[in-house]
Amino acid sequence: MNEQTRRFRRAAVAVAAAAVLPLALTACSDDSGDKAAGTSASTAAESAPAEGTAGGKDGAEPFGPACSSVPKEGAGSFDGMAEDPVATAASHNPALSTLVTAVQKAGLVDTLNNAQDITVFAPTNDAFAKIPKADLDKVLADKEQLTKILTYHVVGKRLTPAQLQDGTYDTLEKSALTTSGADESYTVNDSADVVCGNVRTANATVYIVDTVLMPEK
Repeated sequence: MNEQTRRFRRAAVAVAAAAVLPLALTACSDDSGDKAAGTSASTAAESAPAEGTAGGKDGAEPFGPACSSVPKEGAGSFDGMAEDPVATAASHNPALSTLVTAVQKAGLVDTLNNAQDITVFAPTNDAFAKIPKADLDKVLADKEQLTKILTYHVVGKRLTPAQLQDGTYDTLEKSALTTSGADESYTVNDSADVVCGNVRTANATVYIVDTVLMPEK
């Protein structure tokens, strides 16, 4: 093989390599881009929040005129109450102090805290104040009667706002209560208005009401 032939072959190899190299780089770039896109899509899918996780499990936030008085931070805030079982959570809300006292006198703190997935219709202090003081003192001193009244405020499952529109539910006291309403305006037994609803605690959904509910005698 003479020198001219060798030079010609080296030039041909160089040209072929020059032609192949961009194709190889393009293929690598496309493969890498696909992998990156796949990784990005996978990461996005894993990090995307699930639908309906905002607020309560039904996707609804607490609502009602009295909700504005709930502290923004601390144990008495909505986030703080969500961490505690219901009797403990209520004890952090000053507007429910009479209810908490009644629950303690009836010996129901552990019962309520250990229950799972319940709904509590929680009367405010103003609701208890509607009862003449002599009558209220008499009820608070009668553990059997007090227990009957308090357990009438508890339903053995979590109720969503939608379920309050037109419902009849058995209570722990064994008799039923009724709910009605719409558009975040709900009434219990046609007598008590929900003033702050869909409040989450660790084991219950709470609807704060403006009137004490009385079971049938």
